[in-house]
Parts: sequence; structure tokens; C-alpha cells
Amino acid sequence: QVQLVESGGGLVQSGGSLRLSCAASTRTSSRYDMGWFRQAPGKEREFVAAIRWSGGNTYYTDSVKGRFTISRDNAKNTVYLQMNSTKPEDTAVYYCAATARPWMTLLAPHDYAYWGQGTQVTVSS
Repeated sequence: QVQLVESGGGLVQSGGSLRLSCAASTRTSSRYDMGWFRQAPGKEREFVAAIRWSGGNTYYTDSVKGRFTISRDNAKNTVYLQMNSTKPEDTAVYYCAATARPWMTLLAPHDYAYWGQGTQVTVSS
């Protein structure tokens, strides 16, 4: 079991930056691959970025490549999403997710067993 708590959301002007954090707490020694998803009103939850436990492999949806960076600090059990050059279409609730199953692609919501409560990101034009 792992509990995930996101923070860092808020209101930012188009072109601005935000850094989201996801703190994970667990009583096991499992290694978790992590992902960020987002969901805008009236839309399905969509993949944003993911990172393997080692940090050596990262994945991004095309619309955020070159603007967003996912990273992690395993000593702090925290994953980050640095959002630069934000756009109004980035507005959504952002969710952190975790899986202890390393064979998962990390690209779909069903790949993950654990989810945070979400943090709102609003990009104004």
C-alpha cells in the first residue's frame, strides 16, 4: 500500500511555470514506478508523464514534450512535474499515480494501482 499526496497546483499565466510534487508514503520496500495524469472538465483522464523507479526512463505525451519534465528523489519518496511554457490547454486536475508492477507500460490509467487526490492547475490566457 502507498499513499500519494500532490501539491504545488495553482493559478499561473500562460507561459509561466509551476512545479508539482507528489509525496509517497509506504510501509513496504517495494519500488514504485510513478506517473502524472490530468483530467479536464468533461474529458477523460489522460497520461502526461511517467518515470521508472530508477529514474533512468521517462515518458511524455507529445503535447508536453519539451515543456514538462518529470523527475524523482527516491530518498525523499517524492516525484516532481516541472511545468514550463504552460498553455491554457494544460488546465486540469493533475493526479499522481504509482505502480509496483514494473512490466506495465505506465501510459494508461489501468497500469497504476495507487492514486493521489489530485491538485488543480489553472493556466490563464
